[in-house]
Amino acid sequence: MPAERPVTAPPAALRLHVDADALADNWRRLNALSGSARAGAAVKADAYGLGVRAAVPILAGAGCADFFVAHWGEAAELLDVVPPANLSVLHGPLTAADIAFARATGVRPVINSVSQARAWAESGGGICDLMVDTGMNRLGLPLAALDDPSVLALKVDVLLSHLASADEDVAQNARQLALWQDAGRRVPHRRASLANSAGIMLGAAYHGALTRPGLALYGGVPRADLAGHIRQVVRPQAAIIQIRHLQAGDAVGYNATFTVPGPMRVGVVSIGYADGYLRCWQAKGAMVGQGGEHLPLLGRVSMDMSVIDLTRAPDLAEGDWVEAAYNLPEAAAACGLSQYELLTLLGRRFAR
Repeated sequence: MPAERPVTAPPAALRLHVDADALADNWRRLNALSGSARAGAAVKADAYGLGVRAAVPILAGAGCADFFVAHWGEAAELLDVVPPANLSVLHGPLTAADIAFARATGVRPVINSVSQARAWAESGGGICDLMVDTGMNRLGLPLAALDDPSVLALKVDVLLSHLASADEDVAQNARQLALWQDAGRRVPHRRASLANSAGIMLGAAYHGALTRPGLALYGGVPRADLAGHIRQVVRPQAAIIQIRHLQAGDAVGYNATFTVPGPMRVGVVSIGYADGYLRCWQAKGAMVGQGGEHLPLLGRVSMDMSVIDLTRAPDLAEGDWVEAAYNLPEAAAACGLSQYELLTLLGRRFAR
């Protein structure tokens, strides 16, 4: 007779270590750098890939009270984790169903257009946030629309805008600051928010009452002057699922892009591009062994596997774990992906 199916799956050979202390400390440091403003947290995209239901309680425990997501479904996932009134949905109410959800739950919609302002008012109005476009030309009302009666009638908690180039010292930052300040004089609101992670480092004028860090919370360093403040949070780890002994002339992986120069002991590791560890790591990536040895990646990354050189780690065996070298600014410089992509590409197969 066939064996009964196990009730739960065995542990994954792929895990994402999230340093809860580092995440909490990063928020505290960004909050301190925000001066008299209070730091919120952008937790969209599953908390940038960390796992939002794990990350938000850590951030709330550190003192964070304001959370920003992109989609209504992301807010729904957090209704039992934080007070709905502390959640803002950046994409705003596109449909009647969005408005109904906001009204039923108390989640704050971010109004991005005159039509959204009117629809919100017609549904009964109430507390909302308002996004103003100051030059990024994504979501947000143009300044010319701020005098519309439906906009002026809104009960705005947070008046937001978003910096396009805060990671650089460019004139656009000052232009956006001036336009955001002008909008604040024209639209009644309780709090104002402009600065993202990088924007916090532009100075007190950019802070308003609420800053909205995202990337830096999770270990990203968008500006060099943040480097001394931010700790690494995410460490992708994978198990060695096979040891192989190769000889000179053997080729590794698809299209034989690496040929072994001499006898080599290698490990097949359970991580691939389906997990967000992309082929751009070829000839650039490395895993870190238990003793801190850097173990170079050999050949192309496959969908579910990568191959590493175990020459410097003769004691590593099948079933042992290695860690991807994933300090975000260093990893981004090595592979060409942005720090944001390195985080948000991390796949669902990681045990978190």
